[in-house]
Amino acid sequence: MKIAVITINQPSLNSACRLIPYLGEHKVDVYGKAELSHTLDKLYTYKKLDDILAPAWKEYDAIIAILAMGAVVRKIAPLLVDKSTDPAVLVINLALDKVVPLLSGHLGGANELADTLAERMPNCINFISTATDQTKTLAFEMLAKKNDWKIENLKALARVSNRLLNKQTVKVATCKSIFESIPNKDNLVVVDFDSLDLDTVVIDPTISSTCLTFRPKVYLGIGCNRNTPLNEIEKAVEQFLEKNRLNIDNIGNIASFEAKIDEVGLLEFAKKHNFNIEFYKKDDINALENQFSKSASTKFFGLKGVAEPSAILASTYKELLFNKEVYFKSVTVAGAI
Repeated sequence: MKIAVITINQPSLNSACRLIPYLGEHKVDVYGKAELSHTLDKLYTYKKLDDILAPAWKEYDAIIAILAMGAVVRKIAPLLVDKSTDPAVLVINLALDKVVPLLSGHLGGANELADTLAERMPNCINFISTATDQTKTLAFEMLAKKNDWKIENLKALARVSNRLLNKQTVKVATCKSIFESIPNKDNLVVVDFDSLDLDTVVIDPTISSTCLTFRPKVYLGIGCNRNTPLNEIEKAVEQFLEKNRLNIDNIGNIASFEAKIDEVGLLEFAKKHNFNIEFYKKDDINALENQFSKSASTKFFGLKGVAEPSAILASTYKELLFNKEVYFKSVTVAGAI
Protein backbone atom coordinates (compact mmCIF):
# COMPACT_ATOMS: atom_id res chain seq x y z
CA MET A 1 0.00 0.00 0.00
CA LYS A 2 0.99 3.61 -0.45
CA ILE A 3 0.54 5.16 3.00
CA ALA A 4 0.61 8.72 4.31
CA VAL A 5 1.39 9.12 8.02
CA ILE A 6 0.07 12.46 9.28
CA THR A 7 1.58 14.13 12.37
CA ILE A 8 0.85 17.50 13.91
CA ASN A 9 3.39 18.11 16.71
CA GLN A 10 6.70 16.84 18.06
CA PRO A 11 5.24 13.95 20.10
CA SER A 12 3.24 12.63 17.13
CA LEU A 13 6.26 12.99 14.83
CA ASN A 14 8.34 11.03 17.34
CA SER A 15 5.69 8.30 17.28
CA ALA A 16 5.73 8.29 13.47
CA CYS A 17 9.48 7.69 13.49
CA ARG A 18 8.91 4.66 15.74
CA LEU A 19 5.98 3.46 13.58
CA ILE A 20 7.85 3.30 10.26
CA PRO A 21 9.69 -0.01 10.91
CA TYR A 22 6.34 -1.77 11.40
CA LEU A 23 5.25 -0.74 7.88
CA GLY A 24 8.30 -2.16 6.13
CA GLU A 25 6.63 -3.66 3.05
CA HIS A 26 4.65 -0.50 2.27
CA LYS A 27 5.64 2.79 0.67
CA VAL A 28 5.29 5.31 3.47
CA ASP A 29 5.48 9.12 3.42
CA VAL A 30 5.45 11.03 6.71
CA TYR A 31 3.97 14.53 6.95
CA GLY A 32 4.84 17.00 9.70
CA LYS A 33 5.79 20.57 10.56
CA ALA A 34 9.08 21.88 9.15
CA GLU A 35 10.42 23.22 12.45
CA LEU A 36 10.27 19.83 14.22
CA SER A 37 13.16 17.36 14.62
CA HIS A 38 13.09 13.78 13.32
CA THR A 39 15.21 10.79 12.29
CA LEU A 40 13.51 10.21 8.92
CA ASP A 41 15.23 10.16 5.54
CA LYS A 42 12.60 12.63 4.35
CA LEU A 43 9.78 14.58 5.96
CA TYR A 44 7.01 16.08 3.82
CA THR A 45 6.22 19.41 5.42
CA TYR A 46 3.01 21.41 5.51
CA LYS A 47 1.61 24.55 7.11
CA LYS A 48 -2.08 23.58 7.42
CA LEU A 49 -3.65 20.09 7.52
CA ASP A 50 -6.24 21.17 4.98
CA ASP A 51 -3.47 21.77 2.45
CA ILE A 52 -2.32 18.14 2.44
CA LEU A 53 -5.40 16.05 3.24
CA ALA A 54 -7.27 16.68 -0.02
CA PRO A 55 -4.30 15.68 -2.24
CA ALA A 56 -3.50 12.74 0.07
CA TRP A 57 -7.09 11.52 -0.26
CA LYS A 58 -6.52 10.91 -3.96
CA GLU A 59 -2.87 9.89 -3.88
CA TYR A 60 -2.68 7.32 -1.06
CA ASP A 61 -4.26 3.94 -0.38
CA ALA A 62 -4.23 4.60 3.36
CA ILE A 63 -3.84 7.54 5.74
CA ILE A 64 -2.57 6.92 9.27
CA ALA A 65 -3.21 9.87 11.55
CA ILE A 66 -1.34 10.28 14.84
CA LEU A 67 -3.57 13.00 16.23
CA ALA A 68 -6.91 13.43 18.00
CA MET A 69 -9.68 11.32 16.51
CA GLY A 70 -12.15 14.19 16.68
CA ALA A 71 -9.82 16.37 14.63
CA VAL A 72 -9.43 13.59 12.05
CA VAL A 73 -13.20 13.20 11.74
CA ARG A 74 -13.73 16.91 11.22
CA LYS A 75 -10.93 17.23 8.68
CA ILE A 76 -11.89 14.24 6.52
CA ALA A 77 -15.66 14.84 6.58
CA PRO A 78 -15.69 17.12 3.49
CA LEU A 79 -13.55 14.59 1.58
CA LEU A 80 -15.83 11.57 1.92
CA VAL A 81 -17.13 10.27 -1.41
CA ASP A 82 -17.92 6.54 -1.40
CA LYS A 83 -16.88 3.44 0.55
CA SER A 84 -15.69 1.84 -2.67
CA THR A 85 -13.20 4.62 -3.43
CA ASP A 86 -12.31 6.40 -0.17
CA PRO A 87 -8.87 5.48 1.21
CA ALA A 88 -8.38 3.57 4.43
CA VAL A 89 -8.07 5.91 7.42
CA LEU A 90 -6.54 4.78 10.71
CA VAL A 91 -5.92 6.68 13.94
CA ILE A 92 -3.08 5.63 16.26
CA ASN A 93 -2.26 7.01 19.68
CA LEU A 94 1.13 8.39 20.69
CA ALA A 95 2.13 5.28 22.58
CA LEU A 96 1.43 3.13 19.49
CA ASP A 97 -0.57 0.69 21.60
CA LYS A 98 -4.05 1.50 20.32
CA VAL A 99 -5.14 1.62 16.68
CA VAL A 100 -8.58 2.43 15.31
CA PRO A 101 -9.50 1.64 11.67
CA LEU A 102 -11.75 4.65 11.26
CA LEU A 103 -12.82 4.52 7.62
CA SER A 104 -12.95 2.04 4.72
CA GLY A 105 -12.41 -0.90 7.01
CA HIS A 106 -13.21 -3.58 4.46
CA LEU A 107 -12.88 -2.39 0.86
CA GLY A 108 -10.17 0.15 1.67
CA GLY A 109 -8.21 -2.30 3.77
CA ALA A 110 -8.19 -0.33 7.05
CA ASN A 111 -9.15 -3.36 9.16
CA GLU A 112 -6.46 -5.55 7.60
CA LEU A 113 -3.79 -2.88 8.05
CA ALA A 114 -4.86 -2.35 11.65
CA ASP A 115 -4.70 -6.11 12.24
CA THR A 116 -1.17 -6.18 10.86
CA LEU A 117 -0.02 -3.31 13.04
CA ALA A 118 -1.63 -4.78 16.16
CA GLU A 119 0.17 -8.06 15.54
CA ARG A 120 3.54 -6.36 15.03
CA MET A 121 3.55 -3.59 17.63
CA PRO A 122 4.05 -4.60 21.30
CA ASN A 123 0.86 -4.70 23.39
CA CYS A 124 -1.12 -2.96 20.65
CA ILE A 125 -4.92 -3.19 20.75
CA ASN A 126 -6.86 -3.03 17.49
CA PHE A 127 -10.26 -1.41 18.08
CA ILE A 128 -12.34 -2.64 15.15
CA SER A 129 -15.91 -1.37 15.25
CA THR A 130 -17.17 -3.25 12.17
CA ALA A 131 -19.99 -5.52 13.36
CA THR A 132 -19.25 -8.37 10.94
CA ASP A 133 -15.66 -8.55 12.18
CA GLN A 134 -16.67 -8.52 15.82
CA THR A 135 -19.27 -11.26 15.35
CA LYS A 136 -17.25 -13.23 12.78
CA THR A 137 -20.12 -12.86 10.30
CA LEU A 138 -19.54 -13.26 6.57
CA ALA A 139 -18.70 -9.91 4.93
CA PHE A 140 -19.53 -10.18 1.24
CA GLU A 141 -17.39 -7.19 0.31
CA MET A 142 -14.33 -8.86 1.85
CA LEU A 143 -15.15 -12.08 0.02
CA ALA A 144 -15.30 -10.07 -3.20
CA LYS A 145 -12.03 -8.29 -2.48
CA LYS A 146 -10.25 -11.57 -1.74
CA ASN A 147 -11.53 -13.17 -4.96
CA ASP A 148 -11.12 -10.11 -7.20
CA TRP A 149 -14.84 -9.85 -7.95
CA LYS A 150 -16.11 -6.56 -9.31
CA ILE A 151 -18.88 -5.12 -7.09
CA GLU A 152 -22.11 -3.59 -8.38
CA ASN A 153 -25.07 -2.07 -6.51
CA LEU A 154 -22.93 -1.57 -3.41
CA LYS A 155 -25.72 0.36 -1.67
CA ALA A 156 -27.53 -2.96 -1.21
CA LEU A 157 -24.67 -4.25 0.95
CA ALA A 158 -25.97 -2.77 4.22
CA ARG A 159 -29.30 -4.59 3.91
CA VAL A 160 -27.57 -7.91 3.21
CA SER A 161 -25.06 -7.48 6.04
CA ASN A 162 -27.78 -6.55 8.53
CA ARG A 163 -29.78 -9.63 7.61
CA LEU A 164 -26.76 -11.83 8.26
CA LEU A 165 -26.03 -10.07 11.55
CA ASN A 166 -29.66 -10.61 12.57
CA LYS A 167 -29.42 -14.32 11.65
CA GLN A 168 -31.93 -13.90 8.82
CA THR A 169 -31.74 -15.80 5.54
CA VAL A 170 -29.89 -14.29 2.59
CA LYS A 171 -30.40 -15.83 -0.83
CA VAL A 172 -27.42 -16.28 -3.13
CA ALA A 173 -27.92 -16.70 -6.86
CA THR A 174 -24.78 -18.27 -8.28
CA CYS A 175 -23.37 -21.50 -9.63
CA LYS A 176 -22.79 -24.51 -7.39
CA SER A 177 -19.00 -24.29 -7.38
CA ILE A 178 -18.92 -20.66 -6.23
CA PHE A 179 -21.53 -21.24 -3.53
CA GLU A 180 -19.57 -24.20 -2.19
CA SER A 181 -16.42 -22.03 -2.01
CA ILE A 182 -18.01 -19.50 0.38
CA PRO A 183 -16.33 -20.18 3.75
CA ASN A 184 -19.17 -19.25 6.11
CA LYS A 185 -22.58 -20.18 4.75
CA ASP A 186 -24.60 -19.63 7.92
CA ASN A 187 -28.04 -18.31 6.93
CA LEU A 188 -27.20 -18.50 3.22
CA VAL A 189 -29.33 -20.43 0.76
CA VAL A 190 -28.59 -20.89 -2.94
CA VAL A 191 -31.41 -20.00 -5.36
CA ASP A 192 -32.05 -19.85 -9.10
CA PHE A 193 -31.59 -16.63 -11.02
CA ASP A 194 -35.37 -16.28 -11.47
CA SER A 195 -35.82 -15.90 -7.68
CA LEU A 196 -34.12 -12.53 -7.22
CA ASP A 197 -35.32 -9.93 -4.70
CA LEU A 198 -33.82 -7.32 -2.39
CA ASP A 199 -32.55 -10.04 -0.04
CA THR A 200 -30.57 -11.78 -2.78
CA VAL A 201 -26.88 -11.61 -3.58
CA VAL A 202 -25.95 -12.32 -7.20
CA ILE A 203 -22.53 -13.79 -7.97
CA ASP A 204 -22.32 -14.18 -11.74
CA PRO A 205 -20.36 -12.58 -14.59
CA THR A 206 -23.38 -11.59 -16.70
CA ILE A 207 -26.74 -11.56 -14.88
CA SER A 208 -28.23 -8.05 -14.64
CA SER A 209 -30.11 -7.12 -11.48
CA THR A 210 -30.63 -4.41 -8.87
CA CYS A 211 -29.36 -6.78 -6.17
CA LEU A 212 -25.95 -6.66 -4.55
CA THR A 213 -23.96 -8.15 -7.41
CA PHE A 214 -20.46 -9.56 -7.76
CA ARG A 215 -18.74 -10.30 -11.06
CA PRO A 216 -16.23 -13.19 -10.92
CA LYS A 217 -13.60 -13.34 -13.63
CA VAL A 218 -14.16 -15.51 -16.71
CA TYR A 219 -11.29 -17.52 -18.15
CA LEU A 220 -11.20 -18.17 -21.89
CA GLY A 221 -9.99 -21.31 -23.56
CA ILE A 222 -8.96 -20.65 -27.16
CA GLY A 223 -8.17 -23.10 -29.93
CA CYS A 224 -7.15 -22.18 -33.46
CA ASN A 225 -5.85 -23.57 -36.72
CA ARG A 226 -2.13 -23.29 -37.40
CA ASN A 227 -1.07 -19.76 -38.49
CA THR A 228 -4.39 -18.12 -37.65
CA PRO A 229 -3.68 -14.36 -37.68
CA LEU A 230 -4.14 -12.02 -34.76
CA ASN A 231 -7.05 -10.12 -36.30
CA GLU A 232 -9.04 -13.34 -36.80
CA ILE A 233 -8.49 -14.45 -33.20
CA GLU A 234 -9.39 -10.98 -31.97
CA LYS A 235 -12.61 -10.86 -33.96
CA ALA A 236 -13.57 -14.33 -32.72
CA VAL A 237 -13.06 -13.32 -29.09
CA GLU A 238 -14.96 -10.05 -29.62
CA GLN A 239 -17.94 -11.93 -31.04
CA PHE A 240 -17.82 -14.48 -28.22
CA LEU A 241 -17.78 -11.74 -25.59
CA GLU A 242 -20.60 -9.83 -27.26
CA LYS A 243 -22.80 -12.93 -27.50
CA ASN A 244 -22.29 -13.72 -23.83
CA ARG A 245 -22.65 -10.11 -22.59
CA LEU A 246 -19.04 -9.90 -21.46
CA ASN A 247 -16.24 -7.46 -22.10
CA ILE A 248 -12.48 -7.86 -22.10
CA ASP A 249 -12.26 -6.48 -18.53
CA ASN A 250 -14.27 -9.50 -17.32
CA ILE A 251 -11.55 -11.87 -18.51
CA GLY A 252 -9.05 -13.13 -15.95
CA ASN A 253 -6.78 -14.98 -18.37
CA ILE A 254 -6.71 -17.12 -21.51
CA ALA A 255 -5.46 -20.65 -22.10
CA SER A 256 -4.87 -23.24 -24.81
CA PHE A 257 -3.25 -26.60 -25.62
CA GLU A 258 0.56 -26.85 -25.41
CA ALA A 259 0.82 -27.46 -29.17
CA LYS A 260 -0.16 -23.78 -29.56
CA ILE A 261 2.75 -22.52 -27.47
CA ASP A 262 4.40 -21.03 -30.59
CA GLU A 263 1.19 -19.89 -32.30
CA VAL A 264 2.10 -16.32 -33.29
CA GLY A 265 -1.41 -14.90 -33.58
CA LEU A 266 -2.42 -16.31 -30.21
CA LEU A 267 0.73 -15.00 -28.53
CA GLU A 268 0.19 -11.58 -30.09
CA PHE A 269 -3.38 -11.53 -28.80
CA ALA A 270 -2.20 -12.39 -25.28
CA LYS A 271 0.48 -9.69 -25.36
CA LYS A 272 -1.88 -7.06 -26.72
CA HIS A 273 -4.35 -7.57 -23.88
CA ASN A 274 -1.78 -8.25 -21.12
CA PHE A 275 -2.76 -11.89 -20.57
CA ASN A 276 -0.28 -14.36 -19.14
CA ILE A 277 -1.51 -17.16 -21.38
CA GLU A 278 -1.45 -20.70 -19.96
CA PHE A 279 -0.75 -23.82 -22.05
CA TYR A 280 -1.88 -27.25 -20.87
CA LYS A 281 -0.54 -30.71 -21.58
CA LYS A 282 -2.51 -33.52 -23.19
CA ASP A 283 -2.56 -35.53 -19.95
CA ASP A 284 -3.97 -32.57 -17.99
CA ILE A 285 -6.75 -32.06 -20.53
CA ASN A 286 -7.68 -35.73 -20.83
CA ALA A 287 -7.65 -36.19 -17.05
CA LEU A 288 -10.74 -33.97 -16.76
CA GLU A 289 -13.91 -35.95 -16.18
CA ASN A 290 -16.17 -33.42 -17.93
CA GLN A 291 -18.02 -34.19 -21.12
CA PHE A 292 -17.00 -31.72 -23.80
CA SER A 293 -18.39 -30.62 -27.16
CA LYS A 294 -17.22 -32.59 -30.17
CA SER A 295 -13.80 -31.34 -31.27
CA ALA A 296 -11.46 -31.78 -34.22
CA SER A 297 -8.63 -31.96 -31.70
CA THR A 298 -9.79 -35.48 -30.82
CA LYS A 299 -8.87 -36.64 -34.32
CA PHE A 300 -5.59 -34.72 -34.64
CA PHE A 301 -4.22 -34.79 -31.09
CA GLY A 302 -6.22 -37.42 -29.22
CA LEU A 303 -7.65 -34.72 -26.95
CA LYS A 304 -11.04 -34.38 -25.32
CA GLY A 305 -10.99 -30.82 -26.60
CA VAL A 306 -8.99 -27.58 -26.51
CA ALA A 307 -11.14 -24.51 -25.79
CA GLU A 308 -13.48 -25.97 -23.16
CA PRO A 309 -10.97 -28.01 -21.12
CA SER A 310 -8.35 -25.25 -21.30
CA ALA A 311 -10.90 -22.75 -19.97
CA ILE A 312 -11.72 -25.06 -17.06
CA LEU A 313 -8.08 -25.73 -16.21
CA ALA A 314 -7.28 -22.01 -16.18
CA SER A 315 -10.35 -21.04 -14.15
CA THR A 316 -10.78 -20.51 -10.43
CA TYR A 317 -13.90 -22.60 -9.78
CA LYS A 318 -13.45 -25.19 -12.56
CA GLU A 319 -16.93 -24.72 -13.95
CA LEU A 320 -17.63 -24.32 -17.67
CA LEU A 321 -20.13 -21.49 -18.03
CA PHE A 322 -19.99 -20.78 -21.76
CA ASN A 323 -19.73 -23.69 -24.20
CA LYS A 324 -17.35 -23.33 -27.09
CA GLU A 325 -18.24 -21.38 -30.20
CA VAL A 326 -16.53 -21.81 -33.56
CA TYR A 327 -15.66 -18.72 -35.61
CA PHE A 328 -14.47 -18.48 -39.22
CA LYS A 329 -13.92 -22.28 -39.19
CA SER A 330 -10.57 -21.53 -37.56
CA VAL A 331 -11.02 -20.31 -33.96
CA THR A 332 -12.85 -21.87 -31.01
CA VAL A 333 -13.57 -19.97 -27.79
CA ALA A 334 -15.10 -21.18 -24.50
CA GLY A 335 -15.42 -19.62 -21.03
CA ALA A 336 -15.24 -20.94 -17.46
CA ILE A 337 -15.26 -19.40 -14.00
